[in-house]
Amino acid sequence: MPKIIFLPNKDFCPIGAVLEAQIGETILNIALRNGIKIEHACEHSCACTTCHCIIRQGFNSLEKISDLEADTLDKAWGLEQESRLSCQAKIAKQDLVVEIPLYTINHCC
Repeated sequence: MPKIIFLPNKDFCPIGAVLEAQIGETILNIALRNGIKIEHACEHSCACTTCHCIIRQGFNSLEKISDLEADTLDKAWGLEQESRLSCQAKIAKQDLVVEIPLYTINHCC
């Protein structure tokens, strides 16, 4: 069973977390199920960027990004090459290290 390591984030996960994941499950669902309340203003519909996360390890193991997610992600604050929307990124067999950015578009605008 793959694991997701969430790096510490002062607002959502102050000490970090190591969580077990089911293959095919989204990063957001795993986080929410384990009490990490990542923002998700559009309720998983890929219409906003509030659930933006950065995959620090394991990025290439994720299911390929859709055109809709890529277009939506372009609006994210602090976008990096390994950024994904946690509501869309599905877990494969490899462990992940995930960073929840300090700010989202809701925090800065």
